[in-house]
Amino acid sequence: MGDPRGFLKLRRATPVRQAPAQRVMHWNEFYVPLTDAALAEQGARCMDCGVPFCQSGTGCPVRNVIPEWNELVRRGRWRDASVLLHSTNNFPELTGRLCPAPCESACVLSLVDEPVAIRTIEQAIADRAFEEGWLSPEPPRRETGHSVAVVGSGPAGLAAAQQLRRAGHTVTVFERAKRAGGLLQYGIPDFKLEKHVVERRMTQLVAEGIAFRTGVDVGTDVSVAELSTAFDAVCLAMGACTPRELRVPGRELRGVHLAMDLLRQQNERLFGEHVDPAHEISARGKHVVIIGGGDTGSDCAGTCIRQGAKSVTQFELMPQPPVTRASSTPWPLWPMQLRTSHAHDEGTEREWNTATTAFSGEGGAVRRLHGVRVDVGVASNGSTEVVPRAASEFDIPADLVVLAMGFQGTEDAPWLRELGVGLKRGVIDTRTTYETQVPGVFAAGDARRGASLIVWAIREGRDAAEEIDQYLSARVS
Repeated sequence: MGDPRGFLKLRRATPVRQAPAQRVMHWNEFYVPLTDAALAEQGARCMDCGVPFCQSGTGCPVRNVIPEWNELVRRGRWRDASVLLHSTNNFPELTGRLCPAPCESACVLSLVDEPVAIRTIEQAIADRAFEEGWLSPEPPRRETGHSVAVVGSGPAGLAAAQQLRRAGHTVTVFERAKRAGGLLQYGIPDFKLEKHVVERRMTQLVAEGIAFRTGVDVGTDVSVAELSTAFDAVCLAMGACTPRELRVPGRELRGVHLAMDLLRQQNERLFGEHVDPAHEISARGKHVVIIGGGDTGSDCAGTCIRQGAKSVTQFELMPQPPVTRASSTPWPLWPMQLRTSHAHDEGTEREWNTATTAFSGEGGAVRRLHGVRVDVGVASNGSTEVVPRAASEFDIPADLVVLAMGFQGTEDAPWLRELGVGLKRGVIDTRTTYETQVPGVFAAGDARRGASLIVWAIREGRDAAEEIDQYLSARVS
């Protein structure tokens, strides 16, 4: 630590967003990076705590050694910082952009001031490593002769694949979409993650010897028998993309869509892929209502604004959180508090304590949303209780409705049952660790733990790979 009083003298700084009027005119990332000098100053704010909660406990799931690479950035030792960062995190350029940073919530400095800008420094290290050409492929020094199939190419599948390949195993990743990357490619808007960021990492993975079979639907294009006989182990990392539905009158009207359908189609459009005009989803000139107040809803709002929506309103069932950390989530827990995203700055209106009761329309297309104000509490049995307020019914124009209420779990595909794998509470049932009840078949990421953070997906992929490696090594002995 260069200056033990740096955290008292220096203020937190993060990249500045482009003005809303500018950024809604394009689909690119819109943050102006900090200079090297500013990043060094942010590294100097780190207190080098005796117990760094940022990397342990409720902090970073991949256990990044954060104070150490903060200090390396302060000293201008960027390449050393990259080596240290990549020792725990396969894809820091992704977590630096997409993770909500539980490390910052657990930062000790946040008890008395604003936390260290950990995520900003992390992304800067990763991006610089690519720009300087420091990230050479790392193929294994020896081959084990074992083969592993990874089903799904999201962050968990990619992390597992890279770790397994570096351990010397032959790895094939199956992805039913046209491009590998899962929701990184098709579910995250370009203004949060430009796709060249994903592609440059994919180039490294291919150079390390990982085989990708895209456009392949396991259970249809590849049989379970082939999967079981051609590979010594299987890692299931398909994510948890089964959406939570809203079953109210009028749900069948045209113009009521699931969030991922909107986001996927827009990314397909930007990829130059064919979009069937008969099933096109566009917000241009429409009053849009997004049901769901989370990050996916915010991504949909930003997408609709860029498509030229007339208005965008985001509904949330729960009450508005406090501006500062709620007493129910004390440090170092992830705080319950109001968060304002890019989309809200761009003109998205928010409504709290709101439940949708029906949709109505004309000619088979949605035109209005009907709702009621509610109070949310805890019932006597401990469950969440939603109570409509008397005489609070309302309706608003809605030419496009987007359902962004989260995900219920992984897809209950017939081929999973054929493989012998079961689901429990909507996700793949594993034992105490990552192996399922079928020997040699493992699960990782959202498919195992439910919809969660990208950093948890990477952690799960790494841990599952370690367990698979141990399983394969035991077979040799």
